[in-house]
Amino acid sequence: MFRWLMLLIAGLCEIVWTQNLKFSDGLTKLIPTVTMVIFGGLSCYCLALATRSIPLGVAYAIWSGIGEIGILAVGYFLYGEMVSPPQLFFIILIITSIIGIKISS
Repeated sequence: MFRWLMLLIAGLCEIVWTQNLKFSDGLTKLIPTVTMVIFGGLSCYCLALATRSIPLGVAYAIWSGIGEIGILAVGYFLYGEMVSPPQLFFIILIITSIIGIKISS
């Protein structure tokens, strides 16, 4: 259970650091840049803890999927970025794949 919790935290931290990458304005704004570095490091640390007992390919696929879906949601809800029906279909495939990987592990 701990390993999956670490993987979830790693994915959530990836969302935070990626969001702050946008806010940093090319790494020229201090607070978003520092936040990005902190959460990026925390994301990698939690991913490393998860890979102690979850195969690397499985952990990486889930980690990146959480980040992708999270950033798409941030773009949609905070910035009004539109999601087309084909994009929504593939987002659902990513979610289904994450669930399938977790169930089969």
